Amino acid sequence: MSVDGWNTVLVLGGIRSGKSEFAESLVADAPTVRYVATSAAGDPTDAEWAARLKAHRDRRPGGWTTEETADDPRRLADVVASARPNETLLVDDLGGWVTVLLDPAHQPADDTATVAELADAVRACPARLVVVSPEVGLSLVPTTPLGRAFTDALGAANRAVADSCDAVVLVVAGQACWLKTPAASSGTGAGAVTAAPTTVAAAQAAVPATATPGGARDDRAAALPEVLTPTTAPEPAGVPWAAPTMALPVVATGLVIQPGMELPMPDEYAGPQALERLATLDVPGAGLGVLERVVGFAAATQGTPTPASWDSVRVLLLHGDHAGGAAAGSPPGESARRAAQARAGQGVLARLAAESGASLQVVETPASEAIEDLPALDHEQVEQALRYGWRLAEEAAEAGVRLLVLAACGAGTDAAAAAVLAATAGAEPPAVLGRVVTAGGEIDDAAWMRRCAAVRDALHRTRRSPRDAKDVLAELGGGDIAVATGVLLGATARRLPVLLDGPVGLAAGMVSRDLAGQARHWCLLADHGGHPAVRLAADVLGLDPLLDLRLDLGEGANALTALPLLRSVLSLAAALPARPDQQHAAGADAAAGTDGATSADDTAGDPDAAAFVEPEPTGPGPATTAPTEPAAPTEHAPPAEPTPPTGSEPDPAGRRAD
Repeated sequence: MSVDGWNTVLVLGGIRSGKSEFAESLVADAPTVRYVATSAAGDPTDAEWAARLKAHRDRRPGGWTTEETADDPRRLADVVASARPNETLLVDDLGGWVTVLLDPAHQPADDTATVAELADAVRACPARLVVVSPEVGLSLVPTTPLGRAFTDALGAANRAVADSCDAVVLVVAGQACWLKTPAASSGTGAGAVTAAPTTVAAAQAAVPATATPGGARDDRAAALPEVLTPTTAPEPAGVPWAAPTMALPVVATGLVIQPGMELPMPDEYAGPQALERLATLDVPGAGLGVLERVVGFAAATQGTPTPASWDSVRVLLLHGDHAGGAAAGSPPGESARRAAQARAGQGVLARLAAESGASLQVVETPASEAIEDLPALDHEQVEQALRYGWRLAEEAAEAGVRLLVLAACGAGTDAAAAAVLAATAGAEPPAVLGRVVTAGGEIDDAAWMRRCAAVRDALHRTRRSPRDAKDVLAELGGGDIAVATGVLLGATARRLPVLLDGPVGLAAGMVSRDLAGQARHWCLLADHGGHPAVRLAADVLGLDPLLDLRLDLGEGANALTALPLLRSVLSLAAALPARPDQQHAAGADAAAGTDGATSADDTAGDPDAAAFVEPEPTGPGPATTAPTEPAAPTEHAPPAEPTPPTGSEPDPAGRRAD
């Protein structure tokens, strides 16, 4: 039920409107529900009232538990406030609660203060909560004082609870119409109708801006994404990630995006040669320290021992929200605001990109469903997202980009990455899910627990699902991680290095292993930022962070902060001359032979060495050599290249890969 950013909903409706059935349908997918009954038992001789109560009880599944609060109306606020994040509550209804509240038997009671207490409890409730209430605002003003007191109190309670809930829905004649959603409260104004009416029988499909179990998906994923790149032409009309297959170079070569792809590896010799060259540079100290790995990485990915600095850099900011509990604690509309900032050249990421001379491309990715309830994407959307990411990398390579920086901004990305790590590396979600920090800098443990519960429920839902790369993306990863995976694969195919920053890029790196194991060798991690998911994924992928700055400026911004330092290291490595003693040694080696190899002239005065020289043939027939003695190369023969170790995958820095 926790869908699209809301966890609490108020269901309004008239008598016999179907509001209770609709509310029950919203929590039908929950494993257990605490049903909170607020009405008094009533007159035991009233058969019609007893039949109504029995009909309500008969609709409840056997796994539901019932809790009565009719004896003390103030207890309802305590029940709501004490609910745990993994619980689901259904309160039915506020009309019965107000009736008890105004009952003289419960006086003296301050009904205004009690309503305020309930509204505060609903606002702070960490559990999934559905509250049912009659709508009395459309009826005539009662003619009796007691009737007017009831409508006034219930109207005040409805307004207070509606203000505290994330969403409000009105059920009229079995038709549900959403009056308030997180999107409406963040941009379209309170009270705006944001979804078309739907029948109670199709209530699952009426959940705003998402799909529900058994219901059809909406058209969010089919919306045209906005992709703006300052240095390239605008996207063509149509859905970019649904481009024709033959437009993708990977398919043009007879391949498809599938497990076991044979993509290029970095140069296995250039990296070690670059590190050996660093030891000869004329520097006053011990050298570049751990940043030598930057030079080795750049040399391997550029295929030269003297790599150039990354003069052309592009930042890909992937924007895509995750619905449900994964986004708990994320202010509605915050990720869209960050993406709009970046498009306008404002904010931290845009400022750092401008300082670094990097182009910034904002990429809208498919929105992801609530993973605790249903798959984040369907398989067709996964295929399209992978191709779209591949094409983004292709476009960057065609534009002359030398380095990609992968960034993301979206609600629920941390939880989605934690779910991917749990599925691919066996991680425990609480161990890899970062703390939730509010805009005011406070730690929100309740939101963190709701995220953990969402990941836990998603893993339970998919416990019998395959763990192939595309299945993980469909069930748990979502649009941004799928597009990021396609970017890594496309960049690998075009020999384009990628600077990772944040959980989305690292989660994509984990998924890409099953599609093309070569992709991780084209990735560099500047700083782990103290994020537990990034640290674990980096350890599994063999990506040692270069720095330990623990920056938390947002995905992409951390990498751009470190980029000038990395560029300086490459510039120094390319421009500094060798030490004088190394220059003299190099000249002597050049005079003696290529790379100091022993030549025939070197053995002229050494009878022992001469025994290793293969004699020239003097006539027809094969030349004869000593059976146990190897022949030395002549002065014109190039040195033999080393043979890479068998049974292992070479690392760009010259190490053996696990």
